[in-house]
Amino acid sequence: MKRLLASATLLALALPAPAFARGTFDPTTEFEQHEWVSIHLGGLNLSITKAVAYLMIGTVLTILLGLVLMRARLALLPDRRQTLGEAIYEVTQTAIAEQGLPAKAIGRWFPYVATLALFIWVVNVIGFIPLPLTGETWHGVPTWGIYAATSSLSVTLALALLTFVFTHFEGIRWNGPVRYFKSWIPEAPTALLFLIVPLEILGQFMRLISLSVRLFANMLAGHILILTFIGLMFILESVVLAVVTVPVATAFYLFEVLIVVTIQAFIFAALSAIYIGSAIEPEH
Repeated sequence: MKRLLASATLLALALPAPAFARGTFDPTTEFEQHEWVSIHLGGLNLSITKAVAYLMIGTVLTILLGLVLMRARLALLPDRRQTLGEAIYEVTQTAIAEQGLPAKAIGRWFPYVATLALFIWVVNVIGFIPLPLTGETWHGVPTWGIYAATSSLSVTLALALLTFVFTHFEGIRWNGPVRYFKSWIPEAPTALLFLIVPLEILGQFMRLISLSVRLFANMLAGHILILTFIGLMFILESVVLAVVTVPVATAFYLFEVLIVVTIQAFIFAALSAIYIGSAIEPEH
C-alpha cells in the first residue's frame, strides 16, 4: 500500500507542466531560472528566482529545526525530540568537526560546519517534496513539482566560496601570511618548484570547484533521472510505460531521499572542516 501511495504521489505531484504537452517534455527545462521578482541594483542582480525561493524556505526550516531540536529543555529521560537533537549534535561533532578540525579550532568552527551540514540536508530534502513552486500553471492552477536549489551551480558555488574564504582567512590568522603561503610549497629541488608551485596554487582553487560541482552534479543527476523516467510516458505518448517508468522513478526517488541527500550534506560539511583544519595546521 505504501509503495502504491508513493508511486501515485510521485506521478500526480512531481509531473512538471511541460509533461502535459504530449511528446514535448524536456526535463532540463525544469532547472531553468526565471526572475519571479526582479531586483536589480546597478549591475547586481538580486532577483527572486525558483532557487532563491527554495533557499528561503530551506533557511526558515533549518532555523526552526535548530530551535525545536536544540533549544528544548533537557531532561534526564530524553523524549524523541531531545534524542534526535542529541544524535544530530553528536554526529556533526564527532564525525565532522573532530575529524577535520584541530582541537583548538572546534569551538570556533563547529557551529559553521554543523549548520552547513544541517542546511544542505534540509535544502536537499525539500528538493524532493512536491511543491507548487514550478512557476507554471495548468488551467490556471499552479503545478506541483520537485526541484532542488542545490542542483543550481550558482548555489553550490556560493556555499563552496564561503568555505574557501574561511579556509584561507583562518590559515593566515593562525600562521601569518608568510608561514601560511610558504606551507603551500613542498620540499623539492629548486628546479621543480617552478612546476610544483603553480600546481599547488591550482589545487587550492580546485577545492572550490570540487566542493561545488560534487553537490551540484549529484543533485542535478538525481532529479533529471526521476523526471526523465516519468516524462518517457509523455514523450512516447504511452500510458502503458507507467508499469516500468513509475517503479523505476520511485526507486531513484527513494534512493535519493534516503541516501544521497544525507551523504552529500555530510561530505560537503566534512570537507569544509578538513580544508579549514588543514589551513590552521598545515602539514608542511
